[in-house]
Amino acid sequence: MRRLQFPGVAMVTVLAMMLITRGVLADGGMEGMDDPRVEYHPINPGSKTFHWLMSVALLFLLPSISAAFLLADKQHWSLMFHFVLLGYSVFEWMFLPFADNTDNHENKTSRGTSTFITLLLAANIFIGTFMNGSNWIMNRFFPSAAGSSLNNGNANSGVLCKVFKTLSVIIALTGWVRVCLAVVALFGFCYDKHTGQCIAHGIMGTAFVFYAMVLTIVLIIPWIRKRDTNRRSQEFYDSVVMCAWGIVNTFTEHRWGKEGWSMGDYQHTAMGIIWWAGALVGVFLTRKKNNHRSLIPALLLIFTGWSMSQHHQHSAISTNVHAFFGIALMSAGFTRVIEICFILHDKNCDDSGKILAFQYMPPFFMTLSGILFMAANEEQLELALGLGSDHSAYILVGTAAAFVVFLWLLLMVNLYLRLVGFDEDGPFQPIAINGNEYNRVNDVQEFELENMSD
Repeated sequence: MRRLQFPGVAMVTVLAMMLITRGVLADGGMEGMDDPRVEYHPINPGSKTFHWLMSVALLFLLPSISAAFLLADKQHWSLMFHFVLLGYSVFEWMFLPFADNTDNHENKTSRGTSTFITLLLAANIFIGTFMNGSNWIMNRFFPSAAGSSLNNGNANSGVLCKVFKTLSVIIALTGWVRVCLAVVALFGFCYDKHTGQCIAHGIMGTAFVFYAMVLTIVLIIPWIRKRDTNRRSQEFYDSVVMCAWGIVNTFTEHRWGKEGWSMGDYQHTAMGIIWWAGALVGVFLTRKKNNHRSLIPALLLIFTGWSMSQHHQHSAISTNVHAFFGIALMSAGFTRVIEICFILHDKNCDDSGKILAFQYMPPFFMTLSGILFMAANEEQLELALGLGSDHSAYILVGTAAAFVVFLWLLLMVNLYLRLVGFDEDGPFQPIAINGNEYNRVNDVQEFELENMSD
């Protein structure tokens, strides 16, 4: 057999046993489930829910689509989307704050994000209209500059186009932050002593989702998946980022010399130390431009996931959600090891050049890890417990959200590929290669004629 199949089956069995064992251990820690439910009476829940869904659609989904169009050099459509986005963003900033349920006021961080994305959209529209010659301000007050931009477009459009595309991607990422902070603002979370924990969960969870996006892009885009082997492997860049992140965590999770050490300080600082220490090994092993693969980034995910699964929290639901997050992160590492060692045999991709079914597992588990970690905020878990939920239902809803986010990543990458005439296997046949389509018709006709002659 060309591929060794037993390790994959064994790993799935091990993961299933881990889940079952964790579930059995968690049954003994369901204190508080029979307590009276918290009375929660939100102000205008229907209108606030509709407002949030509109923001998701117009400040995150549509900017993502606009970025895909722009990266595919469909500037006209992208600019049209930007005008729609700016109109909604200005209207929301002026008249539709995400007011909380206590003093009916939006927190400064959420409000600041709204201002930031509005300014980004305005700046990008200015650049886009300047590029195509429809900028009213430049045409009205600086006609010579506008004319020279059009006449010498080839000299300037390269830099402007890159800035335009970069800002479009930043707008989509800012939209993600905006809709996440909107939930925080609506429920009045993350004030006082909860602020630090909120920041940590938000940043780290988003980082895991971003890593999943990178893995998805590298997997699906064919010219990246089938890249030249005379380059450094993906694990080199993973290790560099992990090393930098580990150094930051080591010196920011605790105020060295200014305060005493808590259990949380030890836990998070230790994770920072293992990240930069392990990542240095990964950088060394993959330093040469020969596409040498490495398991170090996957091992760091496994160790981090195991550590998170062992962290005891202040409540049973928090402990169980953190434990499942740890299992999801370990699963991302384990599936990455299987992919590199037993599926691809240290190569970039399969010999056929196609994506194998198992290869979708690592980016999905990374997405799941990010969503669960963002959802493991203390106040969110207390609210869920007070409303009568348990950890299993909460985890299932979080997993459903991870599926939706992962689907969105797949849709956006595939949309970009279609816009440039490709699919995940290479050039899109009906558009890019008309001869193949013609040959298929001929094959069908020959098949039918052979049947008639028989």
